[in-house]
Amino acid sequence: MRFGAHVARGNPLVEAERREIDVVQIFLGDPQSYRAPAPREDAEDLIASDVAVFVHAPYVMNVASPNPRIRHPGRKTLAQTCEAAAAIGAAGVIVHGGFVGEDGDPDEGFRNWRTTLDRLETAVPVLIENTAGGENAMARYVDAIERLWDALDGTATPFGFCLDTCHLHAAGEDLLTATSRLRDIVGRIDLVHLNDSRDTAGSGRDRHQNLGAGRVDPDALVAVIKEADAPAVVLETPGGAGAHRADLDWIRTRL
Repeated sequence: MRFGAHVARGNPLVEAERREIDVVQIFLGDPQSYRAPAPREDAEDLIASDVAVFVHAPYVMNVASPNPRIRHPGRKTLAQTCEAAAAIGAAGVIVHGGFVGEDGDPDEGFRNWRTTLDRLETAVPVLIENTAGGENAMARYVDAIERLWDALDGTATPFGFCLDTCHLHAAGEDLLTATSRLRDIVGRIDLVHLNDSRDTAGSGRDRHQNLGAGRVDPDALVAVIKEADAPAVVLETPGGAGAHRADLDWIRTRL
């Protein structure tokens, strides 16, 4: 199990050294924009490094949406992000599950996800992340994730699952029970986003907090890491290198 953190995209290898980690997660561009990522000048260094790199796709993407003005740009951006991620040797591209809205049909969202992956050409796995909120969300609740995985069964595009602890808490799911069920559903949890939460369980709010300083049961955070048995764990907690080192010490001590 390798531990890391989401870091600024400017010089991720320097950020990894400051935190003494061997996994980083970065954005390749503006997370609130559909604009294609620019080529990175440090691509060869990233490929040659022992530091594993995960790429988080822009937040604005919603490939499940019934609205083509949202869905189509999201598909294009996902393809561009995967291409740019391959150029730096990324281990995976993390994408939020999306939603169809209060009046939408969840089945349409699941079908849109299947079409998205069937049309996508990528060698980098797409890691679908559970979400904290969203009306008729594709990956907010465990039952919905099971339906999504059924819809994606048989697609040739490599895909997997990213579990976010804050998002599970915000969805109101019991962390340990949900993690165990998710392992059975998806087969393997590829990445854990280890985050505490500033809000109460079931709030639907995605506000991360440093480990042990939020509203998530500390014992549950430790239990999830053990149950998930993922090859990599990434912090998305507030603060810079010092705060991340403290969070890493917190979880390593308890493990």
